[in-house]
Amino acid sequence: MASSVSTFEKVSVFARDPSGVQGVSREDADGGVQDKVGKRALILLDSRALDRECLARTLTNHGLGMDVIAFGSIEEWREKKDRCPPTGAVLLNMGARKVTEISPDISKLASEFRPLPVVVLSDNDDITQILKVLESGARGYIPTSVGVEVCIEAIGLAIAGGTFVPASSILAVRHLIETGKPEPAPLAGMFTLRQAEVVQALRKGKANKIIAYELNLRESTVKVHIRNIMKKLKASNRTEVAYKLNDLFAGDAGYP
Repeated sequence: MASSVSTFEKVSVFARDPSGVQGVSREDADGGVQDKVGKRALILLDSRALDRECLARTLTNHGLGMDVIAFGSIEEWREKKDRCPPTGAVLLNMGARKVTEISPDISKLASEFRPLPVVVLSDNDDITQILKVLESGARGYIPTSVGVEVCIEAIGLAIAGGTFVPASSILAVRHLIETGKPEPAPLAGMFTLRQAEVVQALRKGKANKIIAYELNLRESTVKVHIRNIMKKLKASNRTEVAYKLNDLFAGDAGYP
């Protein structure tokens, strides 16, 4: 394909049925999301070209049942919207950005596309950030730690009128309420609620399988949390994580 082809045209190819008819997916006959929105498309907004094109292809190949049209920004969509099929929903990938950086953009998107749903995809599963995103008008919050099937179900739920929130974040809040304990000072502002729970388990030397069982998580999700903890601590391996955590909590009574 020539390099002069626009992002819109490239991603439209990803979303096509093998028959070459744009706007009709292979899952249409099986009753996918397509049935709920007719010939409407999912608008994917992500400033990172490789990420958005890979995500568009993945959603389509895993049975989203809608065309996926990807843009680097809302401004780019506005320039090309006359050539796009009708919109069914918007997926905004905010990556690792904090909600304080992007909250005004979410509010504008929610207002511009209302009553169509705007769903946010993020690397962060902190409950405080999730609540702020929903307060800004989003109709769903998908952490990148979930699988593509969950992502597709979340989009379908938003289109049907529901709101998706990751179960892990709800369980973290429930745990905090039930224990009635404030977050320990060394963890405040450094880790999300889920990461803080994983940190405590790591300090006790628990294996990933045990952590996953006790926190009601998949083992793969625990691994994602550990990788993020390693990044925040600038640690290169699990042993170094334990060493740095012990230094972090040195002299902190009640958290051996």
